[in-house]
Amino acid sequence: MLGGDLPVHRLGFGAMQITGRGVWGEPPDHTAAIAVLHKALELGVTLIDTADSYGPEVSERLIAEALHPYPRHLVIATKAGFDRPGPGKWTTNGHPAHLRSACEGSLRRLKLDRIDLFQLHRIDPAVPMEDQIGTLRLLQGEGKIRHIGLSEVSVAEIERARRMVPIVSVQNRYNVADRQYEDVLDHCGREGIAFLPWYPLATGVLARRGSPLSRVAQQLGATPAQVALAWLLQRSPVMLPIPGTASVNHLEDNVGAALLQLGVQEYAAIAGSQE
Repeated sequence: MLGGDLPVHRLGFGAMQITGRGVWGEPPDHTAAIAVLHKALELGVTLIDTADSYGPEVSERLIAEALHPYPRHLVIATKAGFDRPGPGKWTTNGHPAHLRSACEGSLRRLKLDRIDLFQLHRIDPAVPMEDQIGTLRLLQGEGKIRHIGLSEVSVAEIERARRMVPIVSVQNRYNVADRQYEDVLDHCGREGIAFLPWYPLATGVLARRGSPLSRVAQQLGATPAQVALAWLLQRSPVMLPIPGTASVNHLEDNVGAALLQLGVQEYAAIAGSQE
């Protein structure tokens, strides 16, 4: 559940990679990008995560082109808080006018009357946090967004924001090889806040031949990526991975991870294998 009123399957789809190289411009294969979005719904995905900065604007437009009018069960989450001066370049912008303009632009591009989950992509250190969260609270009061989420935040920042507005999700980098936000994940688990790990498939050298991840994958007849996702799902009940891809085949493999069940020893072997 997101916010207690949005039921979603625990394996979502991140729509960053359906744009061009450097998360910039149109996809190299427009037909393939549309096909991936269609296949995501066909495979039972009920949460698609995007952002106005993906493209910029391209990911949101592709989602609307492929899937609008949306099925009632589909939750589309988007984010704001970056300017994009060029391919591979990201500049934090949390000024209230920018966040408001981004929200209204996302509503138009996604063809929505209200965004189910609107996330602050980064807290801008150059703008008072109260102004950034306050803008989202105003947009929520105006009926333009349903729930508010945060990204790349500490426990202290989560609690500071929660004193101003309910927070239903946190999106921090987290994967088998990179667990620097263990404290944030544990905090979200205690507080019932959904944790959306971005870059969930950074397995790195953990997937090398003979590694615990590789051995478990071989035992289960799965790929290391599938085992890494299965491990995340078992790590915490609030975990909601959003792996992204521009390939239908990779999407099918990722979604297949939801069917894997790791044994106690398999889970422990991977848990102890950080880089």
